[in-house]
Amino acid sequence: MDDACFLRFCRLLAGRFTNQDQAVADPVHFAHIHVAFHPLEGGSFGPLWYYSEQAYDHDLWSPYRQGVHCLVRQEGLVRVENYSLEDPVAAAGATRNATIRATIKPEQLKPRPGCAMEFRGAATGGFTGCVEPGCRCLIPRDGQLTYLVSEVEMDEERWISRDRGFDPQTHEQLWGSEHGALRFRRTERYDQGVGPHWLRTTT
Repeated sequence: MDDACFLRFCRLLAGRFTNQDQAVADPVHFAHIHVAFHPLEGGSFGPLWYYSEQAYDHDLWSPYRQGVHCLVRQEGLVRVENYSLEDPVAAAGATRNATIRATIKPEQLKPRPGCAMEFRGAATGGFTGCVEPGCRCLIPRDGQLTYLVSEVEMDEERWISRDRGFDPQTHEQLWGSEHGALRFRRTERYDQGVGPHWLRTTT
């Protein structure tokens, strides 16, 4: 992936998205959700690191999903390595509050093996991504271990995602939306600090 494409991905990832339009149009099947990715550069982290959270609109300070991510540029794609936090409650709200972001430290992170996302450029100018091959991103759900299949489309205006869980033995789908993907629109950009210096740290 060339420099311009990689830097475009870094900038597009840095933002906040909401599926408010989808939730209003079909409130029975879709809750109102916010997704946000904020760069962590500064303090204990350099370029290419992000903190993310997903939260329901009625409880923004109690996200139901949180993570830390590191971008790795590879031939033809961007690999987004995923980490969990030892104390996610302490980091809640960090996409909105710089003081909370500053409390996140590398030693608090736990790798999530098999759960990296791999993104490639799309003809539309955006990017499409999915979980790395191998069915190794294991997630317990309702007392049963499942593997995650996650698909994402991202561009200047949209974030479209679909997560599903499958039985590792039978490959039967056990959880995930039965009504299609979640469709978000961008409401904020957090890319002000993302610049050419990020390219000097890529591999």
